[in-house]
Amino acid sequence: MNVHDEAHNLARAIKESPEYKQYIELKESASQNEELAAMINDFRARQIEMQTKQMMGEELGSDLMEQVQSLSQIIMKDPLAMQYVQAEARFTLLVNDVFGILGEVIQLGK
Repeated sequence: MNVHDEAHNLARAIKESPEYKQYIELKESASQNEELAAMINDFRARQIEMQTKQMMGEELGSDLMEQVQSLSQIIMKDPLAMQYVQAEARFTLLVNDVFGILGEVIQLGK
C-alpha cells in the first residue's frame, strides 16, 4: 500500500463527497452576488476574530459580539447566504473529522 496513492484517493473522495459538491456549488452562487459575498466574508472574518480572542483568553468586546450577532441575523434571512454558511459548516466538519482521524494515527506513532 502506497501512502501517497491513498492520500490522493482520500482527496478524490473528499471532492466527490456531497458536502464538498454542495459547498462549492453554493460558494459559486454566492460569489456571483458581490454584496452577499462581501457580507459573508465580513461575517467570517469577525467570527475568526472572535474565536482568536477567545483562544487567547482576551475579553470579547460587546461591539464585536453585537456585530457578529447582527451579521448572523442578516445572513440567516437570506436563503442563499444561509444555505452557503450551513454547507460550509458541514464541509468544515467533514474535514475536521478527517484531520481528527489522521491525528489519532500520528499520536499513536509518538
